[in-house]
Amino acid sequence: MKQMAKLAVVVLMCMGFLAACNTIAGAGKDIKRAGEKIEGAAGS
Repeated sequence: MKQMAKLAVVVLMCMGFLAACNTIAGAGKDIKRAGEKIEGAAGS
């Protein structure tokens, strides 16, 4: 029973870590896209 509880905690931690990575990667893409639009507007 203790092994099952430890496994559940590890799985939940991994899921949280992966969700955080996806969120940070998405934010980076959004910032990059915004920067490209600003550069485009400045060049016009």
